[in-house]
Amino acid sequence: MSRYARVTPPGRPTQWAVERGGELWGLGDQVPAGVHDTAWLDLLAHGLSARQLGQAEPLAPESVRWELPVARPGKVICLGLNYAAHAAEGGNAAPEYPSFFMRGASSLIAHGAPLVRPRVSDKLDFEAELAVVIGRRARHLTEADALSAVAGYACFNDGTLRDYQRRTAQWTIGKNFDGTGGFGPWLVPAADLPPGAAGLKVESRLNGRVMQSDDTGHMIVTVARALVLLSEVLTLEPGDVIAMGTPSGVGYARTPPVWMQPGDRIEIEIEGVGLLANPVVQEEV
Repeated sequence: MSRYARVTPPGRPTQWAVERGGELWGLGDQVPAGVHDTAWLDLLAHGLSARQLGQAEPLAPESVRWELPVARPGKVICLGLNYAAHAAEGGNAAPEYPSFFMRGASSLIAHGAPLVRPRVSDKLDFEAELAVVIGRRARHLTEADALSAVAGYACFNDGTLRDYQRRTAQWTIGKNFDGTGGFGPWLVPAADLPPGAAGLKVESRLNGRVMQSDDTGHMIVTVARALVLLSEVLTLEPGDVIAMGTPSGVGYARTPPVWMQPGDRIEIEIEGVGLLANPVVQEEV
């Protein structure tokens, strides 16, 4: 299995890198890594050639700046209440139709970047999620062909300001504060994981303490079903991201509630996909 990431080594341009044998190897300019480049689609679909592997250079993971695996997604669509236990802990019934909402690209941060608690609220919550990255233009998908539209999978933290989320019937405002949506670092080809990334352990840890632990096989709406429903409505495009909802154990449902604080470290880990970690900081006045 190969995992790919966009990284910026010290003093060098952003590039794609691959993890092999537990080490990070930079691809330099072999695979364009700009905001509008789509060479990563071929990378996920076909892997690296022997020549590309031969020309890869070792990188020190601690020295690079990790970038978003999709530089600027056209759409970030999220599912709410997609694990029955999470719906129940908030006093909600499992929805008959998914609770879809959208995040803006300006809310996203990469692995290692600071997750920002805004000056207007201290109720910053964590949500461990599987992210689906779309690899081809698609409309009116069926259950049989939906997964063919998936390029790969990543980790996602749908960081939420709970008080703002509840100010309206729509959740969007609490889900779009700048610097609250962790995404990455790895992009794993769909072919390297079980169909629909089902049966993978998903976990969040706050300062090393396990807060959420479940299995993607417990999602109410599967990846394939989500793509069918979304493509009834809109055209999915390469680089779009679908965040598949979070398990139970979030901070607001605990007694007393547990909110992320400046100085904390939040980790999201998904089996076979990787580890997304971010320090928490206070927004500057």
